[in-house]
Amino acid sequence: MAAKPLYMKSASLSEQVYTLLKELILERKIPGSSEMLESRLAEELQVSRTPMREALVRLAGENLLERRGARSYTVRTIDIKEYLDTMALREVLEAEAVGKALDKISAATLDDLLKELRELIDAGEAQEHLFWRFDEKLHNTIAEASGNLVLAQVLKGLRVNVRLFRLHSPLHRQQENHAEHLDLLNAMREGDREKSLASIRKHIINLRNDVISSL
Repeated sequence: MAAKPLYMKSASLSEQVYTLLKELILERKIPGSSEMLESRLAEELQVSRTPMREALVRLAGENLLERRGARSYTVRTIDIKEYLDTMALREVLEAEAVGKALDKISAATLDDLLKELRELIDAGEAQEHLFWRFDEKLHNTIAEASGNLVLAQVLKGLRVNVRLFRLHSPLHRQQENHAEHLDLLNAMREGDREKSLASIRKHIINLRNDVISSL
């Protein structure tokens, strides 16, 4: 792993280290099997151990990393059973979030998401990180609009599991996902509860079945 040294900007140094490491993990630039030593990472990024330690502890707290020793971590591995269990929970909880968000989320917020999604669709097959960035924004926005912060936090953790699983099983259905997201947002924009709930359930089931079909 090669990276430029970090310097204090608007965010704290710990925040910068956290953001960079998370990006390196999710873009597969840190192999899941590799040992992440606090001292070595601090040296490579030319930062002190304190912000590095804080960033690693934070990533472990988000279940992206597993502690292997006093100052050693690895990227957490999600097997097929944990992935399928995760998707079974998401099918229930994402629908709960959509149902609660329908009466709370603003039309302007939905319009902004629709605009961004249509731009992605028009661009064709986007870079993977752009796809995931929108996917996370969409689902987080809906979950947070539900008004249930515990629900939003649980769903965020479940989506971490999905991202970790996809590090070893890349997603090859960007356009299908975009179409399903479009159906969901249009249904929510229309205030159609039945269609919105059906759309989110269909989306989660299709994601799960796509993985099952590749086994």
